[in-house]
Amino acid sequence: QVQLVESGGGLVQTGGSLRLSCAASGNIFSIRAMGWHRQDLGKQRELVASIAAIGNTDYGDSVKGRFTISRDKSKNTVYLQMNSLNPEDTGVYYCHAGVLSSSGYSDYWGQGTQVTVSS
Repeated sequence: QVQLVESGGGLVQTGGSLRLSCAASGNIFSIRAMGWHRQDLGKQRELVASIAAIGNTDYGDSVKGRFTISRDKSKNTVYLQMNSLNPEDTGVYYCHAGVLSSSGYSDYWGQGTQVTVSS
């Protein structure tokens, strides 16, 4: 069984910064891509950022230049540094990971962490 545990969400004012963390644990052989999606009320879940095992990154258009994703393979952890936050960044941020374990390859999701940006 693989678990993803997120931390670092909270309330911040417009222009502020937050750093999210997501740690994967369990019977993990290897992790392919890790990343973050977000979803606000009444909206579809959207990609925020992802990072491949070899380090390639991808960002949603609305966060390019403001957010930075990074990864610590030794800790099976992914980070999302969010700067210049605005109210449109508000939502629940979900970590995801493509994991090869004793059960085979599967995609896993965290429980989500709330990010609220006040104007």
